Amino acid sequence: MITVASPDAPLLEKALRAARDTRHLAVGEGLRHIAAESFASAFGSAAAVIVADANTFEAAGRDVLAAFQREGVSYETPFLFGTDVRADFEDVERLEAALRELEAVPVAVGSGTINDLTKLVAHRLRRPYMTVATAASMDGYTAFGASITHHGSKQTFDCPGPRAVVADLEVIAGAPDGMNASGYADLLAKNVAGADWTLAEAAGVEPIDPDVWQTVQGRLRSWIGSPAGVASHDPDALRGLVSGLLICGFAMQAHQTSRPASGAEHQFSHLWDMQDHIFRGVAPSHGFKVGIGTLASLALYQDLLARELETIDVGRAVAAWPTFEQDDRRIARLFVSDALAGKAAKETRAKHPSPDELADQLLRLQREWPALRERLARHLIPFAEARDLLRAAGCPDRPEAIGISSRRLRDSFEQAYFIRRRFTILDVFRRFGILEDALESIWAPTGPFGDAP
Repeated sequence: MITVASPDAPLLEKALRAARDTRHLAVGEGLRHIAAESFASAFGSAAAVIVADANTFEAAGRDVLAAFQREGVSYETPFLFGTDVRADFEDVERLEAALRELEAVPVAVGSGTINDLTKLVAHRLRRPYMTVATAASMDGYTAFGASITHHGSKQTFDCPGPRAVVADLEVIAGAPDGMNASGYADLLAKNVAGADWTLAEAAGVEPIDPDVWQTVQGRLRSWIGSPAGVASHDPDALRGLVSGLLICGFAMQAHQTSRPASGAEHQFSHLWDMQDHIFRGVAPSHGFKVGIGTLASLALYQDLLARELETIDVGRAVAAWPTFEQDDRRIARLFVSDALAGKAAKETRAKHPSPDELADQLLRLQREWPALRERLARHLIPFAEARDLLRAAGCPDRPEAIGISSRRLRDSFEQAYFIRRRFTILDVFRRFGILEDALESIWAPTGPFGDAP
């Protein structure tokens, strides 16, 4: 069932049909007041339990509860986190312990953290759940998987998306400053994610699902086309932003991984999460970290498109390829935390090619490079344009704006490679042995980050 007030309604309906988990979607103004209808359509006579924090309960949860009371939906006392709730495993266990005692369907009222906690707990309890979105801050509402910090590292736990989603555009328009901008940055990042998947296919590592790829990339330029409107809470711009984020989540459901919407740009964000990065007393939002990761990735792509990959000596690259033991020593030097180093070693071993596999990947990329370069050039948003879009939407457009120094960003290019097994632009540069040369170019006076303080 779909109830959507948006020009993207046909595309949302198509994406919903392809989704594996979500069956009910409502997008429009004032829907928190009739959330009981969506709940009853999805779950029949089951009881509900709202999961929120103090802020999201006031923004929408109280009205959702009133709708349940008014329409006769059975409900349990809401579970409310404080304002310091984090997407970590301790809060997963806390919520799970509380909900295990109840025979009720969880209703997540909030954005990224509340949604991911509820999603994982519902899965662990083998229950469906419903989401009421309070901000267009990320694509995780409808996504397959939950991003949770566990044993010191950010991990994506496999778990189904919600059975029902309600996105009240009135609540979203009134979200605190920066939250919808964060979602804009997360949506812009799909441009890099699409390019990374293209590289992975060309290298023979991971084939593209054309329907899923097109679902995300087909209208992306339209969804990110009004950054100033997002900053000014323009209803039409927010409607497009919400549609894009929901559709990207449905694409991840259909593919059952985050590959359609997550590439190297997310590896930068996850790295800084794992390093417990704090700026001015708080952790920068997921979207803002991803936005800077997007710029970092686009800087690498700018360098890649200027190269003649056919001229690189593959035999020399293969001969220089490190062994597991050499990688382990490098990881130990790069990461202070034992937990993070252990995670990096595990992820790196999972994607570490043998010399023969490496040669095959590099030769494939060389053979396809003329056509591949043209395809990437058509697809990618140039670095300078992406920076302008982020700035217009009210997003940080320089690493220092989220507390990442120029030196730390440069170090992050190598560190980010090690923390995830997914094949991205980072893998291309490291496999060809040209990462250090690229960083010199990126930080040259005329390079993308050459003006960094």
